[in-house]
Amino acid sequence: MDDTVRASLDHSQAIDITTTGAKTGRQRRLEIVLHNFGRHLYVSGIPNPARKRGWLANLEANPALTVHLTHPVQADLPATARVIRDPAERKAILEQVARVWNRRDVNMMLEHSPLIEISIEGYPT
Repeated sequence: MDDTVRASLDHSQAIDITTTGAKTGRQRRLEIVLHNFGRHLYVSGIPNPARKRGWLANLEANPALTVHLTHPVQADLPATARVIRDPAERKAILEQVARVWNRRDVNMMLEHSPLIEISIEGYPT
């Protein structure tokens, strides 16, 4: 991993991810927000009690994904997702996400927001 890619990952940003469909096996690409807290990479989402995200189901079935950086650096990075289920860990991270998004409904987020940590070989160093 070169220094420009590493420097880009040091900042929260909009990215694309590609996951493998849990049922279909097809590649699915979507835009999502990557958060960097303490040089750990996370993806979450707006709480929605009505449905489970397809990308989350895909990563539960197969944690391999590709992180696509699009601006200012372009890179396709193989990665691994870890779904975060532990209540204390979820709370610590989702409180940070809530601050970034100016949300006050952390309890709703704890119950209904997806949350994963992304590991990319060579990051941080």
